[in-house]
This record gives sequence, structure tokens and C-alpha cells, in this order.
Amino acid sequence: MKLSDQADALFDAIERTGARLPRLSSEERGIVRRVFRGVVEVEGFTEVTSDEVIAFEHGATGLALDLSPDRAGVMLLQDPQGLRPGDHARRTGRVASVPTGQALLGRVIDPLGRPLDGLGPVKARRLEPVDRPAPAILERAPISRPLQTGIKAVDALVPIGRGQRELIVGDRQTGKTAVALDTILNQAGTDVVSVYCAIGQRGDAVARVIARLRDNGVLKNCIVVVAGAEEPPGLQYIAPYAATTIAERFMQAGRDALIVYDDLTRHARAYRELSLLLRRPPGREAYPGDIFYLHARLLERATQLRESGNGGSLTALPIIETQAQNLSAYIPTNLISITDGQIYLSPDLFQRGQLPAVDVGRSVSRVGGKAQLPAFRAVAGPLKLAYAQFEELESFARFGAKLDADTRAQLERGRRVRQALRQPEGAPIPVARQIALLLAVSEGLFDTITPGEMHEAARAVAEAVDKTPQAREIETGANLKGALREALLRMAREALNARS
Repeated sequence: MKLSDQADALFDAIERTGARLPRLSSEERGIVRRVFRGVVEVEGFTEVTSDEVIAFEHGATGLALDLSPDRAGVMLLQDPQGLRPGDHARRTGRVASVPTGQALLGRVIDPLGRPLDGLGPVKARRLEPVDRPAPAILERAPISRPLQTGIKAVDALVPIGRGQRELIVGDRQTGKTAVALDTILNQAGTDVVSVYCAIGQRGDAVARVIARLRDNGVLKNCIVVVAGAEEPPGLQYIAPYAATTIAERFMQAGRDALIVYDDLTRHARAYRELSLLLRRPPGREAYPGDIFYLHARLLERATQLRESGNGGSLTALPIIETQAQNLSAYIPTNLISITDGQIYLSPDLFQRGQLPAVDVGRSVSRVGGKAQLPAFRAVAGPLKLAYAQFEELESFARFGAKLDADTRAQLERGRRVRQALRQPEGAPIPVARQIALLLAVSEGLFDTITPGEMHEAARAVAEAVDKTPQAREIETGANLKGALREALLRMAREALNARS
């Protein structure tokens, strides 16, 4: 009997008995050659792909980040746990993924989806890749709906639309995180899902943020992704991508999502550390040459989808830290060119007690009034021009020049406008209150009130507008003209007169 006939007879016998043939599989392994803090060099891989998950002995995992013919540079996602040169590494054939969906609401997790809040495992049914391509141009729609922050200086003068990328930039301790958190707090009672991503932050700072969200009752509609300063740089590197994947899931379901990256300065530093350990040559200001691409491919994922793509949106608020107000440094200039505008927080205004310390002259929104409510547009245009003129006049008046009566009156009104833009942290203001207050101050109703009494007078106007039917008209997009404008001014006058 020929060999082929013998093989056929054998297979026939196996089929008759119902036995199953063993399933063969192959597995590529490599050898660990060097172990650094957060980075491992592996030899022996011939077909490993970029961003593939690599498993090591003792349970550690990492991502293949740097590939060359003779070695693979792998960034660790966990503590090495006794990893030594000579240990075995193996390919898994999959990329880093994170759980997504409704099950994550109210949870605090790390970038791999592991719970950090002590509430048990995350019961998500879906895993999605951490790094994904941004939506195509034809899938995007113009930004036309506002995302209200509850901050007067932002909503009126630097408006943010749903699907926009607005940078929050400033020196250390100028209130950048406070602006982002107030924006999250203002989404209470709306359909917006908020994702807060902490990158390289101290544990106590993150704990304060979580406590503030919980105390204000908004944590149930938020997801907090944390890669702390004590975590490996690889985990800090993938944190914003994982958080974006989580937020994108809601956008693709037709909902509006907001994501805060706090902050991308630390993200850039983590990637610089990884690159130097992998012996990549640094470029400008010692950062790797592809750091621009890293942040661009991250922020391009924020957009407004067309109605054919479920019409959801993802609004991104990246935070960046400057040194000595140097906006022309490498990382700030990169992100300014990527985003749709910036909210600049001035340390000089912060030290003078003008909070939030938004520098109106150096802040900009490239979407502008297109995403504002009509009532806001009617107030914001004249207000921004008057405030800019006031700042120029105030700097000129410091030289002691004689001023005519009109100029002095303009200075006094500008000071009232500046007082009206002040706002305590953690107290977002509804739209109708903001518009009524800003309309009253721009029309000169506060000119006879001293700066020290501005706070009480503003509160009287704000409380009065809540009792009027015009408040609902403003929130639903009514134009601020004619009868509506006169009604608001009359209400403000009556509130101020009743107070006096």
C-alpha cells in the first residue's frame, strides 16, 4: 500500500471514531537582554508589530514601541516584578485594549481598565483598542452647538462648541484644573458624559478631584482614568489614548462627551523618558521628533460627527503647563497649532485676585460665535471690545496722564466689567444668569455701584432673572433684542433698585 493510501485510511478511521485531530499553534518567543526603568529590550522577535502586547515571565506586560532588525524596545505597563535579563518574552498577537460602555460610569480606573475605587471589577462587555484612527473628514460636521462651562469669562468671551478642542494653558498654580473641573460640574443635569484623565498627577491631587466630583453629585455621570506619577512611564503614555477610546464609545452611540487631559505636559515628559531609554536621539528642547504627531493623532479624535454617523460629539480640553509665561516653548506651540483655540490663565491676574485668571487678550476660540447662543453673541461682541479698550486705557492711565470725563467713565465701567467677570471656584453659573448680568454691566446699570458692592448687586440680578419667563427663552436660543432685551434690562433695574 502506498504512503498516500495509508494516510487516507488513517484519516478515514479517525473520522469514523469521531476523534478530533490536535490543533497546532505556533508561538514566537524572545529573550530579555536589558531591563531599564519602564523599558525592556528583547531579542529574537522576527515578526512583532508596533504596539503589540508582549507578555513576560512573572506576569508583567508591555507594548512593542521601538522595532529594529535585531531587537525590540518594549515599554512596560506594570512593575517589572523581578524581570531579569535572560527571561523569556512572548508575542500575544493583540494590541492594548480598554473596556468601554455604560458600565464605566461612576468608576475610577487605570488605563488598562483595572478598578482603582475598590468597587469590584468593571463589568464591561466590550474591549476596544487604545489607539485608533481619528474619524475621516467626511464623517465630521461643522461645530454649531455650545458646550457651556458655567464660567462667565469663557462662555461670553472664549466660547467652546461641542466637538471643539480648546487648550487650557498657563503657569503652575493658576487655576487650569479648576477651569476644567467647573466645566465638568456644569454638565450636571445634561446628557454630556465627562471623562477626566489624570496623567502623572500626585495621588492626593487626584483624590481631591474625585472627592469634588462626588460631593457635587456628578461622578455618577463621569469616568476617571488615572495614571499616577508613581506608575511606569508606559502607563502614563497610553493613558490619554485609553481615556479617548472610552469617551469615543459614547460619541459613536450618538451622545455628547467631554474629555479633560490633565495634563499633556506630563504626558510629553513620560514619552521623552521612554524615548531616551530606548536610545532615540532627542530633537528640539530634548523632546523626540514625533511628539507633535503623538498629540495630533490624539486630539484629532475629538470632533462633531454628522447625523449619518449618529451625530455624537467629543469635546477635548487638554491642559498644558508653561514656564514663566513662555507660550513659545516647544510643547505649548505644538498644542496651540493643533487645537481650535486656547484659554490662557495669567499668573499676574491670579496674584491680583482676578479669578478665574482668564487673560481675554491672549485667549482665543477659533470656532467663536458660531457655537454660541444668539443671546450670548449679542452681549459678547460689544463686551469683549469694551474690555480690550479698557485694559489699554488702564495701562495708559498708570502714567499719571490727565484724563477727560469720558475716559474716566470708560475706566470706571471697565472696572465694573472686570468685577462682573469674577467668579468663585466650583460655582458654575446658568446661561440666563450670565447673560442678564453681562447685559446689565455693559449697559451701565452698575456704574453707580462701588466695586466692593458689585458681588451683592450681581447676585441680586442673577436671582431675579431666575423668576422671569425670559430665562427659558434665552436657554432655548432666543435672540437678545426687542422685547426680550428690554425685559431683562427692566428686571435688572428693579432688582438693583429693590436692593438699594
